Amino acid sequence: MSRIFLIAAFLASLALGAPASAMQLSPEQNELYTSVSINPPSPNGMTVCYGFVCRRRAELTFTAADQKQLSQLMAAGKASAIAERAAVQKAVVWFDKRMGPVIGTTTRVARADIRNRADASNYDCWDATRNVSSFLLVLQEWGLLKHHTVGNPRYRGNILAMQLPHNTAVLTEKASRVDWVVDMWTTRYAQPPDVMLVEQWLKEE
Repeated sequence: MSRIFLIAAFLASLALGAPASAMQLSPEQNELYTSVSINPPSPNGMTVCYGFVCRRRAELTFTAADQKQLSQLMAAGKASAIAERAAVQKAVVWFDKRMGPVIGTTTRVARADIRNRADASNYDCWDATRNVSSFLLVLQEWGLLKHHTVGNPRYRGNILAMQLPHNTAVLTEKASRVDWVVDMWTTRYAQPPDVMLVEQWLKEE
């Protein structure tokens, strides 16, 4: 009887589909989620942080239509690493527009922080880093990144040089192993994120 039950349970699990396996994250990537007690992204969805340091949260569950649209956007980047980075910029704009009406960030401004006094409608750089890193990890899990892998977040800040603390998501080019930032925090709603070499980004104000 127990054997029959186990076979039935196995067949049921196949019918329902096996649960999505956990993404392989580096310790630095995992820290993005453990530090604010949220789950890391999965192929099915991600936690979207806003309100500064993830004080406000929303769940984005990707639909079949979402995946189709993102696959079409990323298809334009198959030819080269340069093309893929341009496609990533468009995909991040898609994410911004997808979530803006849901969580009220359609009025978000560039470089938002506590001085803007509008945390409910903005991302600070911590929120942007988590969100973009999560989003890129989902694209990677779907096999939509051909020329890059998702790198570890990068940090900068030198008070002596009047450079305020800041952090960002990163893509690593497979062929050259060169790191590129994908920085959504420095641009306003529905604008393409800054994409530049990490070496250049580290020198920005």
